[in-house]
Amino acid sequence: MTFLRHALTHIGPVASPLKRAALRNIAPGAVNMAQRRWQSNSAFEMIVRDALNAALEEEMVRDETVFLLGEEVAQYNGAYKVSKGLLDKLGPQRIVDTPITEIGFAGIAVGAALGGLKPICEFMTFNFAMQAIDHIVNSAAKTHYMSGGHIKCPIVFRGPNGAASAVAAQHSQCYAAWYGSVPGLKVVSPWNSEDAKGLLKAAIRDPNPVVVLENELMYGVSFPVPEAVQSKDFLIEIGKAKVERQGSDVTLVAHSRAVGFSMGAAEKLAKEGISAEVINLRSIRPLDIDTIIKSVKKTNRLITVEGGWPMYGVGSEISAQIMESDAFDYLDAPVTRVTGADIPMPYAANLETLACPDEDVITTVTKKVLNKKIGA
Repeated sequence: MTFLRHALTHIGPVASPLKRAALRNIAPGAVNMAQRRWQSNSAFEMIVRDALNAALEEEMVRDETVFLLGEEVAQYNGAYKVSKGLLDKLGPQRIVDTPITEIGFAGIAVGAALGGLKPICEFMTFNFAMQAIDHIVNSAAKTHYMSGGHIKCPIVFRGPNGAASAVAAQHSQCYAAWYGSVPGLKVVSPWNSEDAKGLLKAAIRDPNPVVVLENELMYGVSFPVPEAVQSKDFLIEIGKAKVERQGSDVTLVAHSRAVGFSMGAAEKLAKEGISAEVINLRSIRPLDIDTIIKSVKKTNRLITVEGGWPMYGVGSEISAQIMESDAFDYLDAPVTRVTGADIPMPYAANLETLACPDEDVITTVTKKVLNKKIGA
């Protein structure tokens, strides 16, 4: 336990381990309500998995070259029920169950894309995609460049990414920084239902290979969405972040589930008179650094939040780009990263809780940043 606490750096045990571990037992409805209070007053709500399901169906109806393949996507309706009902509606030629061989069906998918189809390759978890990373990085991402621009690879790789719950070290990794470093790939990381539908539809229509990093713990969460999201032509531009909450004292930049934690922390800070601006990255590559720079020039402080490891992470890249931009001259305190612990994910529930950032950690780190000055 002493080693873990030391390794966390900014992921300190703000509450007692038992209290924080007990948060796992909150009823799904309570989690949904916690998410809803950060959103608009829209009367229409959509569950994240339903948003993904709608995106898949709408795009496959729109374009007959689009098809879905992966483990249990057809007869079982998907491991997380994202593809529920699609086999009955679209048939076995469009919704294809595969054997348990990621390297095999990812290769088939890339070949289909090079042949003119538009496959959506689902991984049961991106941890399993490590078996197929040669196809993703060397075949899908590089072919357009290596063919002198003559061969396109319109493919989507999607599935849950990052820490889930009680699945230990080999099934809890965040691959945002891994794939975000690869030229030729586009990488998106949705948080809420609006993100999920708009980004997935944009990814399917994109002529380039796109990695869609979802989160297992967000699939069952319901969010109010604007009326525009219900449109079959609703898209979110890849490469554009969204300011989820306006603020003036500090900027919190996050992606995926960490956006929700940042929003919760911003609410807590507001009660103490601290105004935090929250940016939802949405896109990892391309990275919308311009939106972050604009915010930093207003707030003069920047904290990045992510569930992945601190070394060479998304926050590290943002920190470097801010340092290299004119936003550096506007900083009143060093850029600070809030990340997962720099350790393999523990299986024990209390240790797992300590290894992941949450609202309390973000709140505590924000207060420290506001009390810190460059050179002090």
